Amino acid sequence: MAARMVVGVPVALLAVLLAAATGADGRDFHVGGRAGWAPNPTEPFNTWAERNRFQVNDTLVFRYNKDADAVLVVTPSHYDACNTTEPVLRLDGGDTRFVFNGSGPYFFISADEGRCRAGERLIVVVLAVRNNSGGNTPSPPKSSSSPPTSPPPVATPAPRALPPPPLPPKSSSPPPAGKNASSPAPAPTPAATNGTSSPPPPSSAVALRGGVLACLIIGGAAILV
Repeated sequence: MAARMVVGVPVALLAVLLAAATGADGRDFHVGGRAGWAPNPTEPFNTWAERNRFQVNDTLVFRYNKDADAVLVVTPSHYDACNTTEPVLRLDGGDTRFVFNGSGPYFFISADEGRCRAGERLIVVVLAVRNNSGGNTPSPPKSSSSPPTSPPPVATPAPRALPPPPLPPKSSSPPPAGKNASSPAPAPTPAATNGTSSPPPPSSAVALRGGVLACLIIGGAAILV
């Protein structure tokens, strides 16, 4: 009896774990609540969707009259225009379950254009899948050897200033007063001889001789006349 109880406990525990795992796969969301998938909802479908968080593997449950209505999965442009032609998917069983198999936006409208314009349409945004297995990304290992450091710069001595050139030596004897040392000395003038005069220059003697000769010629001409 005790052995059966020991064996039964693990089996019951396994069943509970399987049930929990099955429930963790996804949740059911009933669109429209008790009113179901219908026009003129008390709370707009998009307002209801904004209050909930949808994840991959969650399920939308649509309930409607299959003889008068259906659910269409459409593109954003068809959603805006309530275009019921060429839908991505048509659900018309009356009690339809739609499972989200990926993240991103999903667009639903009624198969009847009038019902769609009366508010029977829905946008659901499914959250992206999170990877719980990966924690913080490990940082790359640091190298044990430090990188080589460059040698410190060598200071270059500043060039020395050259000494000024030596000044020329000053003369010990000052120049005579009243005379400029740089001006040349005047040429000496010949001294006058006592009792004698200097002979006239050659040009004056020639002129004198010419005058005397002219007087003689004039005198001789007068006598002959």
